[in-house]
Order: sequence, then C-alpha cells, then structure tokens
Amino acid sequence: MSISTLTPHVKASVLVEALPWLERFQGATVVIKFGGNAMVDEELMKAFAQDIVYLRLSGLRPVVVHGGGPQITSALTERNIATEFVGGYRVTSQEVMTVVKDVLVNQVQAELVSLINAHGNYAVGLTGDDEGMLLATRRDAIVDGAPVNIGFVGDVIEVNPDPILRAIYEGQIAVISTVGIDEAGQSYNVNADTAASAIAVALQAEKFIMLTDVAGLYADWPDTNSIISEISAHELERLLPSLESGMVPKMEACLRAVRNGISRATVVDGRVAHCLLLEVFTDEGIGTMVVPDDHNE
Repeated sequence: MSISTLTPHVKASVLVEALPWLERFQGATVVIKFGGNAMVDEELMKAFAQDIVYLRLSGLRPVVVHGGGPQITSALTERNIATEFVGGYRVTSQEVMTVVKDVLVNQVQAELVSLINAHGNYAVGLTGDDEGMLLATRRDAIVDGAPVNIGFVGDVIEVNPDPILRAIYEGQIAVISTVGIDEAGQSYNVNADTAASAIAVALQAEKFIMLTDVAGLYADWPDTNSIISEISAHELERLLPSLESGMVPKMEACLRAVRNGISRATVVDGRVAHCLLLEVFTDEGIGTMVVPDDHNE
C-alpha cells in the first residue's frame, strides 16, 4: 500500500501514535547494527539512510555500526584470494585484513555516508582503529574443543567512546567500520555484532537495535506466527543453545548489552523497509526486544 492511498485521518493517526515515543526518546543515543540483506539491496539501503536521518531530525542521536561480510567475500573472490571460515570465523591473513579494511571503509562505509548525506551534511565515517576506539586482542576459533589459529581475528576488550561522543556533540551521525586495533598497532577483523554491542554499552545507549535477516526470535520455528515480541535476559540465556547458528551471535550481542546496563536491545527484520521507524515510533514495534530481568514495563 502506498502512503498516497491513506486518508488524511489515517496519516494523522500515525503521526499522533509517534508522539509519545518522540517525547520519550528525545536526546537519546540509539546504536544501530546494520548488516544482512539490507546491505546488498539498493532500495533497502536508501530506506535505512532515510530512517537514520529521520531519527536525527526527530531529536535522537543515532550511531550506526556496520558489517560487510558479503562485500568482503565478493572482493576477495575478485582478487583471487581464497575465502576460508573456521568455527564460524573468517580466517584473516594480513592480505585478507587489508581487503577487509578497504571494503569496510572505502566501500560499505563510504556508501552509507553518501546515502545519509544526500539528505544533508549529517554523517561522518569513523573506524574502530581511530584513537584506539576498538581495542582488540587476537582470538582463536574453537573446533572440536581445541583452539585454532585463524589469523588477525580479534575480540573487542575495550571501547574508547571519545571519537563517537565528539561526533554526537557536534550533531553528526557516526557511521563506524568495525576494524579493531591492538596496543602494538595491529589491525583486527572483529565481529560487527559484538563490536556494536560493546559500543552501545560504552555509550550507555537508550536503545540497541540490530538488523537481521529474519523477523525476530521464534518460540516455535518454523511457525512464523510464533514471534517472541519481548524476552527477558534470563529467558534468552536459556534459549541460546537451541537457536540456529546464524542467530546466536546476534542474540548473544543483545544479551551482553542488557546485562551491561542497556535497557532494551531489539532484533528487527532488516528486509522490511523503514523497520527502524516501525520499531522506534510505533506502539507495537517490530521484531524481538530483549530486556533486563528486572524490567517492569
């Protein structure tokens, strides 16, 4: 249905429904992890950029953290560099790391910044190695219970929020590529889900929103009517071992966020145009919201 087919009364009702949420989240920092199908669909990317600008102009402080797995794989293929995954992680040699950073910063980030700035000079690109924003340490993959060296793949051990806070205070939208760095200056390929969660915690964001390739968390998959609209941290922790492998890092990221002071973390369907506006400004929201165990709303 096109918005042009809605009656003026319906349009007004939609705007009125958004009012209490506009009041509630005025001045709030919202961290959004952007990835999945939305990153390789031109129309969805445009809709995402519009949503981010809408949030900014509505008085919120959006911070975007993005991945780029499909684009990295494509770039490696074009350069005849083998792609290998071990234990769910991309094996990252120094050669692969160079491609990872190039794609994240000069391709994915550049496109996002350009789409957002088509509506005004709002977005600024940042990288996790700016001022040691994402301090990382090398991690192994675990295969059959044993550690396996997978190269320059890292875990975030500390976040320096200063570059992000400066952008926020200057009224800009930070668009962050998740390249980590250690104390010796070595760059690392870090998981965008976990990096986004760590950034949300460091900023003590009001909301943490993660775009996924599914409609949310299901109570009884494949029953598509069994979407869980809200789940406590304790309940999610109990469900984690039974989840599909692709959902585990996303739900773990949400769990870590609410365990560390974030009042709500939501996974939403990035395949739905304007999913951010539906989540933030409507009563029903969209997707699955993870809340602390003592959440009383």
